[in-house]
Amino acid sequence: MKATKSLLQVFQSRKMAALLLLGVSSGLPLFLTSKTLQAWMTVEGVNLAAIGLFSLVGLPYSLKFIWAPLLDRFTLPFLGRRRGWLILIQCTLLVAIALMALQRPAQALQILAVNALAIAFLSATQDIAADAYRADVLEKREMGAGAAVFVLGYRIALLLTGSLALILADRVSWPSVYLLISAVMVIGIIGTVVAPEPKERDRPPASLADAVVLPFGEFFQRLGLLQGLLILLFIVLYKLGDALVNNMSTPFLLQTGFTQTDIGAIQGGMGLIATIVGALAGGVILSKIGINRSLWVFGGLQAVSNLAYFIQAQLGRDYRFMILTINIENFCAGLGTAAFVAFLMSLCNQRFSATQYALLSSLMAVSRDILVAPAGRLVEITGWPMFFIISILAAIPGLMLLPIFAPWNPKVLAVPRPRLDDDSSQL
Repeated sequence: MKATKSLLQVFQSRKMAALLLLGVSSGLPLFLTSKTLQAWMTVEGVNLAAIGLFSLVGLPYSLKFIWAPLLDRFTLPFLGRRRGWLILIQCTLLVAIALMALQRPAQALQILAVNALAIAFLSATQDIAADAYRADVLEKREMGAGAAVFVLGYRIALLLTGSLALILADRVSWPSVYLLISAVMVIGIIGTVVAPEPKERDRPPASLADAVVLPFGEFFQRLGLLQGLLILLFIVLYKLGDALVNNMSTPFLLQTGFTQTDIGAIQGGMGLIATIVGALAGGVILSKIGINRSLWVFGGLQAVSNLAYFIQAQLGRDYRFMILTINIENFCAGLGTAAFVAFLMSLCNQRFSATQYALLSSLMAVSRDILVAPAGRLVEITGWPMFFIISILAAIPGLMLLPIFAPWNPKVLAVPRPRLDDDSSQL
């Protein structure tokens, strides 16, 4: 009873409310340059190969560790070390998203790509600051709940931009949709203002050179070179199967015969409930069984959930099964991402949290944005059913790495959250 009460108190704090709003702000731009943009391009008649290659617009998500040291080293003269950067970037993002209303995919694909690339760069930079803030502000006992709440906000944003946007697009023009969604960035600005300032337990890097070099040296000294490299490889591969499906799910459903309203209504209704349940359940389960076992269980569920899309490809335009497919994907994604975010946070030292988390999440973006770039061409070669089988097989290599650094029954914690008073943090 006391444990349950303590858990509820963690979820109800001002800190968690701020993380929920920051999660919404962090997730809002992603689909606007990927899945939602793919839907716009699909109805405008852009070919599948070009749509698949457009995932390269997300390259900043994979390269953000390059400029992350700037956010570790420099503090703006307002709202503290992390929140100052957040509010500046959020205001700029609002403008960049609104500018998408001026784009025309069928006539000027290159200009559209430039605008989308600018949004992706700003969004990746927002992620650097938001992820660092989350890693800095959460205590160890709050990590599961904090990851779940942030993921919940993130997924709500994805449902807004991936569901509500599609429903609106059947009623108003796509430029109007982007203009309306740009206003939602105000939620992130509010979240930044009300967010509590983290306690600074360690001094920031003394120079830009320290901010660039020390985070990588500290990471590999703490974990060891071999284990560190295997963890980085695992981060690239863990969500690869899920990323393949996510990259092409909207074109698949549209080509299967479902309308934008069909897809948007289910994702925004039952899908939203499934996401909320998945994210919160992921946080609660993680607090009970730990990060290691959560990675095993939730990773397996992520892979198996792709079978729903395979069956959907066999059935065709079956509306009832489409409801089941979307709900399974949202629930398993909520579970898996909650565990993955907690795992990445556990690897960060607060002194370098912006750079270290940016490096780790950049590698996650490699599978989401770069390795999936040929997905459209792969569909053209294999067809939809075989494509979904390949996506299941793509999840296996990541899971095979888990016994090395995240065993089911560890004798000691394999990848502990670094103590901020360790000698290693003073490299």
